[in-house]
Amino acid sequence: MSFSEWAFFTTPSVFTLLAGVVGLLIGSFLNVVIYRLPILMQRQWREECIDYLKLPHDETTSVKLNLAFPASHCIHCQLPVLKRHNIPVISYLWLRGRCFYCHEKISARYPIIELLTACTSMIVAWHFGFGAQALAGLMLTWVLIALSFIDLDHQLLPDILVLPFLWGGLLLSVFDVFTDCQASILGATCGYLILWLVYHSFKLITQKEGMGQGDFKLLAMLGAWLGWQHLSLIILLSSLAGVVIGMTLISLNKQKRETPIPFGPYLAIAGWLALLWGKELNSWYFG
Repeated sequence: MSFSEWAFFTTPSVFTLLAGVVGLLIGSFLNVVIYRLPILMQRQWREECIDYLKLPHDETTSVKLNLAFPASHCIHCQLPVLKRHNIPVISYLWLRGRCFYCHEKISARYPIIELLTACTSMIVAWHFGFGAQALAGLMLTWVLIALSFIDLDHQLLPDILVLPFLWGGLLLSVFDVFTDCQASILGATCGYLILWLVYHSFKLITQKEGMGQGDFKLLAMLGAWLGWQHLSLIILLSSLAGVVIGMTLISLNKQKRETPIPFGPYLAIAGWLALLWGKELNSWYFG
């Protein structure tokens, strides 16, 4: 690639547009991850229990399934989705939200996740411009979207997603991408310990579990990426988001008071805001 071509693709407007297109494609893949990863984890747990108890293996778990196989198919009629029907957002609008074969409704969440991934990717690309921060920020944005929807569906924050990004955040601090090593290590340590203490204090007082332990690791991951200086902001924003959204759902009779509310999506929202505008928000709040 010549210098002129490189300069063209790295200009803010073109880079932002490219990030949006890539975001649409990544959003389509995230739909697969959000749906299949919990199934794969449940299969693995079941197999481990069967092996430990020395029971006969379940034939249903022997069917091959991973993030690449089988190809995309309708969950109603099981027929494979044609390539021309698998274009992010456009195919959904063209088919009017229904399967080409059986005409059953396709969940609107698929194009919503694709659009969400595209829009957030464009915001990250425009905010940071072409460089290491933008590329790392895009990766963090995508994994936060996947974690949020998995937690909403299953109240689960998979270690297979959280832990590699926790270590990745520590590695990025070596190169001062978002913060330095000292702030990153303290962020990861304090992020985990803060919610660990909240969890055990609540359990000691009420004899109930107030949150899942995956939340500890998620806050530790965000602390590793952004540093300890942003932890208070993330906790504040996530708590406010949880209260506002939770009370709204209860007032609209969409959720009962006793229904557990996953905290992961609120941590993800707060962490993403801190990624982009953490310094400004900290200066405003503590200033």
